Amino acid sequence: MGSRVAEPDGLDAGRVVQVLTTRRAGPGRRGSGYQVSGHAVLTAAHVVSEAVSVRLRFFTEDGGTTELPAEPVWADEAMDIAVLEIVRERAGESARDAGAGEVSAGGPGRDEVPPVRFAGITQPVECEAVGFPRFRLRPDTASTDRDEPPWYRDSHHARGTTTPLSYLRAGSLEISVAPPEYDPEPGRSPWEGMSGAAVWSGGYVIGVVSEHHRFDGLGRFAASQVKRWYRLAPDRIGALSDLIGLPADAGRLTRLPLPSPPRPPETPEPDDAPETPEPDDAPEVQESAAKLARDVYEQWRREGQWQQVGDRFPLAVRFGCTERNVFDHWANIRRAPFGTVSEPLPLDGRLHRIVEVYESVPSRRLVVLGEAGSGKTVLTLRFVLDRLRARAAGDRVPVIFGLGSWDPVTTSLDDWLCGQLVRDYPFLEAPAGHGGNLAGLLLDEDRILPVLDGFDEIASGLHGAALRALNRTAMPLLLTSRPAEYSRAVEDNSVLSEAAVIELADLTVDDYAEYLHRGSRPVRDGGEDSTAWEPVLTRLRTEPDSPGAANVAKVLATPLMVALARTVYRGTPGHRPSELLDVEQFASPEALQDHLLAAFIPAVYDPTPTGRGTSRRRRRHPERVQRWLGYLAAHLHELDTRDLAWWELGTTMRLSSRMLVVGFLAALAFGVTTGIGNVPVDLVATERGLGFALGRGLMVGLLHGLLAGLVFGFVYGFVSGGAPREPSRVRLQLFGGTRQSRARFVRRSLLGLGFGVLVALALVLVDRCVVAPLGFDDGLDGGLVGAILFPLELGLGAGLVLGIMAWLEAPIEIRSAVSASDLLSTNRKNVVFHMLVWMLVIGLPAGLGFGLLSGPVGGLMPGPVRGLLAGLVFGIEAAFGGGLGYGLSFTAWGQWVALARMWLPLRGRLPWAVIAFLDDAHRRGVLRQAGAVYQFRHARLQDHLTQVSQPHHASRRSGSAGRAGMAGPEHTGNCPGPEERLESGNTRQSRTDGAHGGTTHGGAKWLPGAGWEGQG
Repeated sequence: MGSRVAEPDGLDAGRVVQVLTTRRAGPGRRGSGYQVSGHAVLTAAHVVSEAVSVRLRFFTEDGGTTELPAEPVWADEAMDIAVLEIVRERAGESARDAGAGEVSAGGPGRDEVPPVRFAGITQPVECEAVGFPRFRLRPDTASTDRDEPPWYRDSHHARGTTTPLSYLRAGSLEISVAPPEYDPEPGRSPWEGMSGAAVWSGGYVIGVVSEHHRFDGLGRFAASQVKRWYRLAPDRIGALSDLIGLPADAGRLTRLPLPSPPRPPETPEPDDAPETPEPDDAPEVQESAAKLARDVYEQWRREGQWQQVGDRFPLAVRFGCTERNVFDHWANIRRAPFGTVSEPLPLDGRLHRIVEVYESVPSRRLVVLGEAGSGKTVLTLRFVLDRLRARAAGDRVPVIFGLGSWDPVTTSLDDWLCGQLVRDYPFLEAPAGHGGNLAGLLLDEDRILPVLDGFDEIASGLHGAALRALNRTAMPLLLTSRPAEYSRAVEDNSVLSEAAVIELADLTVDDYAEYLHRGSRPVRDGGEDSTAWEPVLTRLRTEPDSPGAANVAKVLATPLMVALARTVYRGTPGHRPSELLDVEQFASPEALQDHLLAAFIPAVYDPTPTGRGTSRRRRRHPERVQRWLGYLAAHLHELDTRDLAWWELGTTMRLSSRMLVVGFLAALAFGVTTGIGNVPVDLVATERGLGFALGRGLMVGLLHGLLAGLVFGFVYGFVSGGAPREPSRVRLQLFGGTRQSRARFVRRSLLGLGFGVLVALALVLVDRCVVAPLGFDDGLDGGLVGAILFPLELGLGAGLVLGIMAWLEAPIEIRSAVSASDLLSTNRKNVVFHMLVWMLVIGLPAGLGFGLLSGPVGGLMPGPVRGLLAGLVFGIEAAFGGGLGYGLSFTAWGQWVALARMWLPLRGRLPWAVIAFLDDAHRRGVLRQAGAVYQFRHARLQDHLTQVSQPHHASRRSGSAGRAGMAGPEHTGNCPGPEERLESGNTRQSRTDGAHGGTTHGGAKWLPGAGWEGQG
């Protein structure tokens, strides 16, 4: 269960102080303050400005006082706050001179002061403050000087309310309290001396009293609010945090008022699911942050199960502070004040301590270095899950971002993070703030903790720009990278400011021996419990320098290869791990790695059902799976990305090829429906007979279909510009339109009007100039009036359809699940709904018009029967001609249907049930899901499959949709056989082995049309 916020201690009268300041010139000042630690007092900056000396007056339980000297150690005039350090070394003499006994009587000792909690407010709250205002001036009746008794200021406990909506320009809090009964001196404020008092609400400090505006009356004064202090420079806020215990970043600041205890959920949740009470600046932020935390946790919890992050006996992944010269000064990492000595942080640990190590870094900026397969991805997953389980109110939500798609030259970090959030969590696209969306609002409110995975996967040449962009922000983050790329970026630029750097260590035999032992079938010989791995492990321990053992030890130094080895030799019959020691078969560590990667797919695609709901899962042949996965890997290589998005499948084809496919399907949809629809119309509305109706239907279907194919094909090419169509992240609702949707209504309506009129004119020209001269004029065109009315009718109908769809659009519900299949389903429903609207808008008016006509039309009697038939025909033509054509040309779902669901399966590049295949690969551990996209389990596996697929995507297509991302491997060699080519309009190449044309990886060979040899 998640942690809850502990009850704060609240205001302590024994820690309230009066601040007495002696200045170089002019009279001294009197103010108030509060002891926030054993050695620090918080007060207002103007109280101690130009001070020669400062003394603090504490009040004892019996009404006496004790004074201690203090020195200002931190101040900011703009925020009007200062920190005083109690000088304990001289406090002994001061206390004895005053006859007050031990020093401890003057306020709590250094070890007796509990920490103060700080908060910001989001709504009006009750508050209180204790200080020493001028109207509490009293004569000291106990004084021995009877001629002129001295004066003192007694304490005043002010209680009232405050709101965040007053003093917005000044940025301070308005404190409303009961006013003094009289103004003792009109020229001076009665609240004089109250400055520096801590303002409390619900046991938290929310500000420091700063000034009194006379025009506001005597019942109000201003306070410097804690939330505004975070506008200070990072080094200033870091020093203040070290002195008074202020949270290091605004995201960890508690928001008041605290939420009510959450009601029990209607549906059961996992026992370890994070609780996310979200006190925040607005209800939409509160709800969005809570929803995001739940979605992120549930998403990566499932991924952790598939990747065995929560394995009862996981690999012993270790890390420690890197020895590379790639991190900042320890003083900067610790955010230590000037003049202090900063020792290195203890950063060594194992996987389960990653959150603890991260929290020990004051800057909350940590870089994780590791070679390929060393466990960086598993570490980020463990970090996110563990942090969300222990997440408290106000904590940032950790979200994993794959850096491979970021181009820091063209896109700022905030804009890229916002786009990735919207892609993976569509509900965050809902409008919020001043023209922005929920994703941007969460970033602005410091509610996101970016976990940036794969710095090395940023396109070559952009690492320096990325590092400079990260240095322009002080936001907490966790960054992963391979050491070489990160080291080069640091050498050419600078270190990541204030970031500690740890590096993952290589695995040893002792780290993975138990892991391999427990994951293999037991072999009992003579009563001893052993496994097939025992000979390998024994050789690694007893003869580590032998050639075979040295190769195996080097390969098994990374968790990826250990996991692959356990999977391969647990699921491949007829093979034993001892063959890995054969130096004749595996002459180098690289050969061993290739062997494990090649054998992984056949090992996981066995006929044994795995997981709930998979008992009826059809067995997939490894050779077919290898071909399909190889195409996907090559597709990602062509796009220079690690993210496998369903809406991008097939987009590596030439733009002209895609236009042909989309145009053909649009022509088929429009031509078939138009041709069939014309047959009953001509039969009942003319006396030409069945032969004429069939001939005209065929002619009109061919010509109208050709026209529709040309129009929608070119429209697709123009709208897409070669780039893949992004999926719509909206749903359709009948009620709840917004002003934004009304603006879209006008824009879309005008677009539909123009498009409909042009298409209708083209259809009229075809009918009048081609169909009629060929002898297929049915006399139903309406003459000149029809030629004028038809384009107007179709234009108005198309404009109305697009306007209605824009009006009905709304962001995806905040409760919607996040996955590739869910986003695909939403887009499919939108297109189907679009077709229904086309049917109603075009078909209903046509039906009413024909139904109200007087007199028979051909052999059809007047009345509702004729109207129903006409409306049905025109409605179906509009739905399939206009609605489906629109979906194919303008939507990601239409592109997906045309390319991924039809063309690529017809070519054998993908299976017919693509999403089912991706989900199955995910369940088997070949893919992982990251929000709305899939990724290969590891980049090494993707690169290997790219080589195995035998293509080289040397882009020749027009309008290629490549993106800045990871740099893929080069592939050279001979051309593959025709049965193994991948159709994308690009030159394909491969590495081949001898005359067989097969690709060799370790002991396994891929033969075109034959599958894997030597893999069982």
